[in-house]
Amino acid sequence: MNDAAAAEGDLIVRREGSLGVIRLNRPKAINAMTLEMSEGIDAALDRFETDPDVAVVLLEGAGERGLCAGGDIRGLWESSKAKGDLGKVFWRQEYIMNARIAKYPKPYVAFMDGLVMGGGVGLSAHGRHRVVTEKTKLAMPEVGLGFFPDVGGTYLLSRSPGEIGTYFGLTGTTMNGPDAIYAKFADAVVPSAKLPALREALAKVAPGTNSAAIDNLIRGFATGETSGPVAAMQARIDGWFARGRMEDIVAALESDGSELAQTTLKTLGEKSPRGMVVTLKLLRLARATETLEECLVREYRAALEVFASDDFREGVRAAVIDKDRNPKWSPPNIEDVTAEMLAPYFAEIGADELKFPDSK
Repeated sequence: MNDAAAAEGDLIVRREGSLGVIRLNRPKAINAMTLEMSEGIDAALDRFETDPDVAVVLLEGAGERGLCAGGDIRGLWESSKAKGDLGKVFWRQEYIMNARIAKYPKPYVAFMDGLVMGGGVGLSAHGRHRVVTEKTKLAMPEVGLGFFPDVGGTYLLSRSPGEIGTYFGLTGTTMNGPDAIYAKFADAVVPSAKLPALREALAKVAPGTNSAAIDNLIRGFATGETSGPVAAMQARIDGWFARGRMEDIVAALESDGSELAQTTLKTLGEKSPRGMVVTLKLLRLARATETLEECLVREYRAALEVFASDDFREGVRAAVIDKDRNPKWSPPNIEDVTAEMLAPYFAEIGADELKFPDSK
């Protein structure tokens, strides 16, 4: 099996019974997604949509460590350093696919077992049937890279209860399976030991079966859990994060002497000040935005500005390249992030604007 999987490349696409399987197959990289993989997923979605024998599409990750650790950050970093255009090409492809997954006409099931981060969230959390396990570790940690939660992350986070999404987006804190359900990133907790049996059951579903029936099928394997440890802290999180400026969030945390407040403050102190300010504004705009597509267009504009920024290159250098965990952010303090610095992240970009296939 392992030798065969290795021979099939970074993406395995095949039909098993009535199941259209898309398996990310870079286990050594926790299935981090390249541009070629993203294009391959799109092609698989084309194929399965028109195949009358495919009842359900399943997204899964090879290996024991997780579904997907995100996009291929090293490749983006190298392109950014060389002033290349991989960011523009990769994110255009990825964001259009995120919107497609959200509207996919056939039941789309994601097995969010193990690590699910960044781009992995974009592939799974927009799907109709999102299955997490006791091993799930879901995070949008982009602010620690001088970036922001993208792939429709601002749309998802802005729809979490209260300020839970603001907290997860700004701190990059990891959700377990039940918290992912509470935050509206997932639908059911299924023990990882039961995934093979659920997979087998999905492969026997009759073509034309609707999503309600798939929900019922999944429920038969699920634990019924709906909230985790972060949900229990919501009242305190709401008190700190229900503000429109990062300075005010920090001040609220500073005035609270609790261990949780101080731990949260320390976490924010490690993130990119510019990334946090951009993220908070994107989250507040997303809350007042009706569609995923509108949020993705806004994210695309901001992402291209991030791609050209020193903060992104420095954040990736510190976390992924040199791994010294000591980024030198520019500017180094939240109060130094000016309106003039922010403006380019939210500017329309003309001919390069993100357009969806059904856009006029």
